[in-house]
Amino acid sequence: MRILIVASGNHGQVAPFVTEQAEALRRAGCAVTLFEVKGRGMRSYLRNLKPLKAAIRTFHPDIVHAHYGLCGLLCTLQRRVPVVITYHGSDINLPRARCLSRLAMRRAAFNIFVSRRLMDKVRVNPGKAAVIPCGINLTDFPLNDKSEARQRMGLKLDGHYVLFAGAFGNAVKNAPLAQAACTGLPDVQLLELKGYTRSQVALLMNACDCLLMTSFSEGSPQVTKEALACNLPIVSVDVGDVAELIGGTACGTIVPATPGAIAAALRVQLSSTRRTEGRNLVLARGIDNTSVANSIISHYTQILNTV
Repeated sequence: MRILIVASGNHGQVAPFVTEQAEALRRAGCAVTLFEVKGRGMRSYLRNLKPLKAAIRTFHPDIVHAHYGLCGLLCTLQRRVPVVITYHGSDINLPRARCLSRLAMRRAAFNIFVSRRLMDKVRVNPGKAAVIPCGINLTDFPLNDKSEARQRMGLKLDGHYVLFAGAFGNAVKNAPLAQAACTGLPDVQLLELKGYTRSQVALLMNACDCLLMTSFSEGSPQVTKEALACNLPIVSVDVGDVAELIGGTACGTIVPATPGAIAAALRVQLSSTRRTEGRNLVLARGIDNTSVANSIISHYTQILNTV
């Protein structure tokens, strides 16, 4: 099976969760190549239509799989190859983007939503849609001894560290709420997740006491799955699919979006040195990249059997 993956390349590289999914599809036996869309806004995207068609003629894919609604809409402007679109969050949560995504949904052969909450925000034919979160590669997030991880990252062995789920400057992550919650907690350092390599992020996950997410909106945040892979406890507001993922487990706590409630949950977490069984949860929920790739391929096969 030949798959052409289409995604934005505007940030100098394609998002890691897209390239990792592509690699998982390759390991599962698919021939995969990547087409990067350059430019912002529909007019700029339309300039990619001619080179996209050329890539299709050259590669002869069985399926074109686009990530994010605007890339998906671009791909549906060609009708030679069936189009699958994965929606990740901003393409549904933002009203203007949602309008374009709805148009793409009607033209696509199949639609994938990374969380049930996103799917529930739109009207889509249930026969041509599924909820499939992006998976993670467990080998990228190995379990390490906490003290060793702290030494390697230059952190105090006896310190209290809360890992913030993103960059402080990313407005949607709502850093002021996290900072307000941590202000009243003595000897607690809130670490910004920014500027680290993949291996360093894994070390931080093993070194910190918990992950804190206070975002205004999310789709299916990869950082929570990465934390689970490292058995890092999670404290989060009810956003994206986090409650669906960790609700009813001992892997984390869902709290109201107030400084007091978050601080109280952090106090409980910081009073314990116990790690979670999050890595087992990743496997049980089928959100490792291998399981996700197999699920996606099953939908590819169904599409091709009906063409």
